[in-house]
Amino acid sequence: MLRYLSLSAALLATALLSNLAAAADYTLGDLTIQKPWARASIGQAQAGAAYLTVMNKGSLPDRLIAAEGEVANRVELHTHMMEDGVMKMRQVQAIEVAPGEPAVLEPGGLHVMLMGLKAPLVKGESFPLTLVFEKAGRVEIEVPIGEGTAMEHQMDHGGHKKGS
Repeated sequence: MLRYLSLSAALLATALLSNLAAAADYTLGDLTIQKPWARASIGQAQAGAAYLTVMNKGSLPDRLIAAEGEVANRVELHTHMMEDGVMKMRQVQAIEVAPGEPAVLEPGGLHVMLMGLKAPLVKGESFPLTLVFEKAGRVEIEVPIGEGTAMEHQMDHGGHKKGS
């Protein structure tokens, strides 16, 4: 019985550590980059997107001014906008990161656009991405690739939503 309990405890610990590794947070000065992720590619898609949340625990605002990576030919900051009844994506020059307010990059809103993917984004894999902030500087993060829908991602991460 003791052997069975030890094995169960070891399996549980391994599962918990695996989940923590997949949902790594990154710190750069007063900024914390939380739960980066990307959707798996569908078919031969040439574009993808990365999502994350940035928290600013300092007293001064900062701005995400660029993202860089070898995963695609072009990596840009984008948003979705409603224009004449049609949802369109547009590049933005920066994303504000105000103190105490999360800057949420999520499907249907702000995101890191990956154009000209060099290879499909495959579920279970990950890719490096460098975020460049105006004041805090640069930080390299690892972006895990999950299922193709935002709802599945939210369920995998405890339903984390904007403002929580």
